[in-house]
Amino acid sequence: MDRRLFTQASLGAAIASAFGFANSAFAQAMPEQARIVVGFPPGGPTDTFARRIAQKVTGTLGTAVVVDNKPGAGGQFGILNMKDSPADGSVYLFTPASMLILFPHTFSKLGYKVDDVAPVSTGIYMPHGFGVGPAVPESVKTLKEFIAWAKANPDKSSVGNPGAGSMPHMLSATLAKLSGAPLNNIPFQGSGPGIAQLLGGQIAAMSSPLGDYLPHVATGKLRLLAMSGGTRSPFAPNVPTYKEQGFPDLVFREWFGFFLPGKATMAQREKAAAIFKVALAQPDVAESVKQFAMEVVSSSPAQLAEQIKADTIVAGKMVQITGFKADS
Repeated sequence: MDRRLFTQASLGAAIASAFGFANSAFAQAMPEQARIVVGFPPGGPTDTFARRIAQKVTGTLGTAVVVDNKPGAGGQFGILNMKDSPADGSVYLFTPASMLILFPHTFSKLGYKVDDVAPVSTGIYMPHGFGVGPAVPESVKTLKEFIAWAKANPDKSSVGNPGAGSMPHMLSATLAKLSGAPLNNIPFQGSGPGIAQLLGGQIAAMSSPLGDYLPHVATGKLRLLAMSGGTRSPFAPNVPTYKEQGFPDLVFREWFGFFLPGKATMAQREKAAAIFKVALAQPDVAESVKQFAMEVVSSSPAQLAEQIKADTIVAGKMVQITGFKADS
């Protein structure tokens, strides 16, 4: 048996061991085909990661797993497409946190409830960063100095974000309220256009996922002043958190998680979590997202449920501070 086949057999045995019965019996219990619904178009980090995990699960169990892209409404269409599906392991959802912990606060009406999805496992974590470009003087090296500069230059203190109502937007809007700085938040259709204008000096700063900045920080074109995690990121260890700089309400680390339809039993959730735990533990999976400053972390269904509860409180406080409503 070559190394690839040996690895697949070992992974299958690990999953079977987690369930307490033979791998062949488990494979027979799986549907012939499964899909992972992603509420974003093909080609982005969310889609790319889901496809890699789909390949790992397919190779391990012999069940064909495909990614089904349902883009629209900032990821909401993915949840709407999945929520009424059978809870037999044939349909999963892979989504960022914001659809579940932020949108219920900012939209007066949603086509889904948080209970419409059943937590299975986290997949990846990433912080959001706050960076400045050439429109801000080189002498501005800390968040405190940027706030002072913005107050002295209100006509220049524009801050981009990847979309109105996104978590990066909420972070910078909350920063503006708490600091009293006259930050003009400018939404873009994704991070790419905003980063381009940041590099060109058309906007002063940007609130966006950490990975968006790293190639440009390495060349000295952009400067990172803060990040949103509870602790510093291993991808930018010299960049202090918002909390370190006096803003404890801006502690949030975006996670992406796997879910089953809400009617799934706890036994079904735990079986699914065991599948994803093995796939997520493979070294090349973690390696594949390093370029996006993401960390691969699996969890139990109960741990993900607790994460949702805790982050819903954090997001709710930001919405309360800012007064933002997505459909107002």
